[in-house]
Amino acid sequence: MTIEANDPAIAIVEKPVSLRPVLEWIARRAEPVVIGLAAILIGLALFSLFILAVGKSPATLFQLMYTGGFGSWFSVQNSLSRAAPLLLTALCVALPARLGLVIIGGEGAVVLGGVAAAAMALPLAGTAPVFLTLILMAIAAMVVGGIWIGLAGFLRHYRGVNETISSLLLSYIAIALMNQFVEGLLRDPASLNKPSTRPLPAEYMLGNIPGMDVHWGLVIGILACVISWIVIEATSYGFAARIAGGNVRAAQIQGLPVGKLIAGFTALAGSFAGLAGMIEVAAVQGSANASLAAGYGYTGILVAFLARHNPLAIIPVAILLGGIDASGGLIQRRMGLPDATVLVLQGTLFIVILFCETFYGRFKIFNPDLWKRSL
Repeated sequence: MTIEANDPAIAIVEKPVSLRPVLEWIARRAEPVVIGLAAILIGLALFSLFILAVGKSPATLFQLMYTGGFGSWFSVQNSLSRAAPLLLTALCVALPARLGLVIIGGEGAVVLGGVAAAAMALPLAGTAPVFLTLILMAIAAMVVGGIWIGLAGFLRHYRGVNETISSLLLSYIAIALMNQFVEGLLRDPASLNKPSTRPLPAEYMLGNIPGMDVHWGLVIGILACVISWIVIEATSYGFAARIAGGNVRAAQIQGLPVGKLIAGFTALAGSFAGLAGMIEVAAVQGSANASLAAGYGYTGILVAFLARHNPLAIIPVAILLGGIDASGGLIQRRMGLPDATVLVLQGTLFIVILFCETFYGRFKIFNPDLWKRSL
């Protein structure tokens, strides 16, 4: 007996299309966005209470904050310039975090990187080609910054020293060393009121992006974020780091070189922070001085945590924080509040973000493994 393929008596049962894979994909990626936005809103609400307590209008302050950071093309360019070092100092926190390390001493790598870049430029400026001088300045800054933060990683793995405390203490030592060099061995005799190194000639300064009043440090920072994301997500080295960050003991049992991973990632993180110091010298200050300790290393901690240590997410978050920082002067002039008001906001956001970290993984809606299988 044969059965015709087009026999109407035969019913072809097709499996219904399931939306579950799509919903799972959305749910897993929505958690950091939803919790992150909730943390920002809660932080802004708490900060508003602080502003009300000092007798000022939160609505006016937020309006000025937007105007000063993004209300005009001039403001946007100012925000982008301030975001450039934040991109690099945030990577100083985000990369070690993939290994479960909390590095908060990026400020030290920034100031020492700036001093190293200035010291490298002293014998070269005016004699060597501009491009070669800038490259050597960047290399010197990255090497010094990498060694400085890499030291915290070395102490963590081989001596059991807490990396959070050691990196913070190393930051204070770095600032003291910077002051010693700037006010002593490398000081320009012509710098009277504000000790600094000899200024770079104008032609040796890192120029602006064509058509914008923003230096090339922004492009360098964005490229560093993209490269970091590729290293973490698309290389065996990054995969091994993620495994070690999830369970160090399991990584050691599997034969992964945990010590080398820790030393390598902390050194890479420090090199980015050192590069931020070089950019400050070659694009903003023109010399190494006390202004290198501007707090970019500490603001980078907030950027990294708000971005959930994702190098690509660091880019928009750094621009947002750069805009908030850029609005400080306008807030001071218009509302009579101190310039440090934006630091209070940053501190409030940081505390709330740390608190909200405890909510990850606690909501069933963001955990597809707990959903009913009938979906």
